[in-house]
Amino acid sequence: MKAIRWLGKNLSAFLLAFFLGIAVWISAVTATDPNQEQVFNIKVETVGQEENTEIISEIPETMQLTLYAPSSNLDKISKIKDDLRASIDLTSLGGGVYDLPIQYQLPPEIRPIREVSASPSEVEVIIEELITTTLTISTDIIGEPALGYQADTPLWSDHETTLSGRSSLIQQVDYIEAVLDISGATETIEETILLVPRDSEGKVVQGLDLEPDRVTVKQPITLKGGYRNMVVKVVTIGQVSDGYRQTHITVTPPNVMLFSTDPSLLDQLPGYVETETLDITNAIDDIETILTLNLPEGISVIGDDHVIVMVGVAAIEDSVTISRDVEIIGLVPGLEAQVAPQQVDILIAGPIPDLENITPVDVRAVLDLSGLEVGTYQLAPVVEILPDNIYLQSISPETVEVIIQEQPTPTVSPTPNP
Repeated sequence: MKAIRWLGKNLSAFLLAFFLGIAVWISAVTATDPNQEQVFNIKVETVGQEENTEIISEIPETMQLTLYAPSSNLDKISKIKDDLRASIDLTSLGGGVYDLPIQYQLPPEIRPIREVSASPSEVEVIIEELITTTLTISTDIIGEPALGYQADTPLWSDHETTLSGRSSLIQQVDYIEAVLDISGATETIEETILLVPRDSEGKVVQGLDLEPDRVTVKQPITLKGGYRNMVVKVVTIGQVSDGYRQTHITVTPPNVMLFSTDPSLLDQLPGYVETETLDITNAIDDIETILTLNLPEGISVIGDDHVIVMVGVAAIEDSVTISRDVEIIGLVPGLEAQVAPQQVDILIAGPIPDLENITPVDVRAVLDLSGLEVGTYQLAPVVEILPDNIYLQSISPETVEVIIQEQPTPTVSPTPNP
């Protein structure tokens, strides 16, 4: 009884001492390991996505998690922060719009710790189903073949294609386009064409897979009856001037379309049609002229019956070696120069008639010594050629030795007395 009475009288003091002790302990611990607030960036990933779906909304790569805990616990989390993961669970979710929480879990062995905030805590996820469908290919031939030709029935490798992708994109597709342009064609066309999905307004729908994604087409192009495509042959007489040669002859257009109401007349032609005769006698320059086609009776040309003819005429070239003294210019007064060797061999080329008429003043080897002082130099002479059609091929030697020295002072002899 005495003990109980003593405990009753001193209980309040005992409790006060107990709580003061705890407060002191907490204060000591807090002083050595203070509570702090810290923000962590945690990677966000999606889990449980169905195979036949695609996420079309933007999913944040990370979330910010703000924690409040003793600094020692925050240090522990900092060391393993790269292993922390946040996730968005898409299990059993089909196409649609969902507001889903971002789930995360902290290591249970790290305590105490308090979660202050998470940003974002949820995210809007838009999911679309991936579907597959088959559509007919809309093939189209545009343009017209060249005059006198006709396009027969084309042969396409495929008439259907399978589309795979998001349901909203496939629903936009109105047709699958494959277009072949045969404008101006004169022969059968074989081509591979890329398939293009388009909407009802003709705009391209991007982001879809097509199988096949291209088709091949063979478009036969044949001549119409009574038409025949012929090459043009230029008829010439005479020869170009002596010392010149004919380099080429061209005709524009090189082919013409002929027509006859009697196809047998076209069949009798040798495969070409001739021009009127062009005289190139004694030509020394290029010839450009217009000639008329020489057409048999009963045959006409579709379009203009004239062609443009160009005949290339060029001089026959040769080469010749000539020797020339090295001419010095620009030498400073009071100095003299010695050149070794004094002559150089110059190989020039050009039209034979021009080479035959070369004079000594037409070709010079010049050495410019302007600004040079006394000394020994290795210099390259400059070859000057006056005729425009003559050009330098080489010079030998390419450099010469030049010794520049002062001119000797002349000695004046005294005049003897009588």
